[in-house]
Amino acid sequence: MTPTRPRTLLIVAALCALVAWLIVRSTFDSLPTLPWTAAPAMLLLAAAEAVSGRNLRARIRGGRGGRPLAPIAVVRMAALAKASSVGAAAFGGLAAGFFIYTLGRLSLTVPRNDAINAGTTVVVAALLVVAALYLERSCRAPSRNGDDSR
Repeated sequence: MTPTRPRTLLIVAALCALVAWLIVRSTFDSLPTLPWTAAPAMLLLAAAEAVSGRNLRARIRGGRGGRPLAPIAVVRMAALAKASSVGAAAFGGLAAGFFIYTLGRLSLTVPRNDAINAGTTVVVAALLVVAALYLERSCRAPSRNGDDSR
């Protein structure tokens, strides 16, 4: 498994934003209001991944006592991090497309609330991407000479 590249995540987010904007542009009046629940859920996931990354990094480097980690556990955490980063980029891109469309209609109550929810979701999705990339980086084994630049 290769490390996730930020450029790949930006491409996923941009494509999802474009698709969302095109769909919302033609169907906004028939869509229900955007739910606010996505942001807190992603924020909890981002916090969990950041804490897991910190703990995993310490255990891999021998900083915490206890049993050694099973290699499969590290691989599972890396897979979770990779999936979370791509999923958050896609979801953030969809919310960004929705946000961009609603920016032109802020004088109305419903689009303003949708813009707030979409903007919050974009910010939290970016936090989840950062936390997932940190978790993925934490899964790397340290090099023999102590240089962690791999």
